[in-house]
Amino acid sequence: MASAASAHPLSRYGWDEGWEAEFAGHAERGLLPGRVVRVDRGQCDVVTGDDVVRADTAFVTPHDPLRVVCTGDWVAVDADGTPRYVRAYLPRRTAFVRSTSSKRSEGQILAANVDHAVVALSLAAELDLGRVERFLALAWESGAQPVVVLTKADLVPGPAVLAHLVQDVERSAPGVPVLAVSALDGDGVEELAGLLGRGTSVLLGASGAGKSTLANALVGEDVMDVQATRDADGKGRHTTTTRNLLPLPGGGVLIDTPGLRGVGLWDAGGGVGQVFSEIEELAQRCRFHDCAHEFEPGCAVLAAVDTGDLTVRRLDSYRKLVRENQWIVAKSDARLRADIRQDWKRKQAEGRAAWRAKRGEWG
Repeated sequence: MASAASAHPLSRYGWDEGWEAEFAGHAERGLLPGRVVRVDRGQCDVVTGDDVVRADTAFVTPHDPLRVVCTGDWVAVDADGTPRYVRAYLPRRTAFVRSTSSKRSEGQILAANVDHAVVALSLAAELDLGRVERFLALAWESGAQPVVVLTKADLVPGPAVLAHLVQDVERSAPGVPVLAVSALDGDGVEELAGLLGRGTSVLLGASGAGKSTLANALVGEDVMDVQATRDADGKGRHTTTTRNLLPLPGGGVLIDTPGLRGVGLWDAGGGVGQVFSEIEELAQRCRFHDCAHEFEPGCAVLAAVDTGDLTVRRLDSYRKLVRENQWIVAKSDARLRADIRQDWKRKQAEGRAAWRAKRGEWG
């Protein structure tokens, strides 16, 4: 016998017994459950089953940008009235957060209650593995399972070249499914749809990555506008300007997002460690527990670079993301910020001393 939650009109949007239990107190107040499918200028579209209602977010707009209502949130909304208001949102299970590009470096939530974070990367341009690693760090930190989708596979000259590109990305994405997809001819779309058929997925990537075309292919109809990319650099315009939640015909829902120019880390230390799990494992064998993997004797990470088991590019990317994440975290902690500055100065001095020693310069 089906549970009440599975028979609920919101079940196709992810409603389950857990959400029903969380909502019980709001139901007693006569409020309706709904899921936010779009947010725009203090208003949001909320699906409540067969209907989509427009609701004001004035009562759930705190000063903390990470606590504002976002696409994917489950909310309690007025049952009637004009205007309707969102009165509360349920505690989030997961949240995909990045740092804004502003000088204040505030966190910005892109999607809530996400099970899969789909990173779209166009094969029409040169692969940027560092950008993939950055997205994956945020995805792991969010609590979602990352998936990398290499779009526009039909533009790659031959299966051997395509297999090589997939392998390159797989080496930068341990534990992450990597799929090559062509939304134009349908290759790989069914496999991806099967992977995303349960739960909520968020589609992420730069403008021109083919996200809207991929969203249309997954949904089975043209629900998102598509514009051609520029031939000169493979970049596209921001066709999608808001985050939209779309039900998939085979089950699950998809949140399509605008193209992201900047993807800053936001307290993603755990995510960085997961993306670079092989470096973290090697670091356990370093002679010094605080080894920076730059010049220290007995460094297992540098030894792996020397033997070719670890690439210089991958180590450089790891260092860059670790430093960036430390700095973001330190912005809200003055003592930690001072400690990091002091540590950097010490390591710079040690590096200069090691360089002089290597050249035979003393004193």
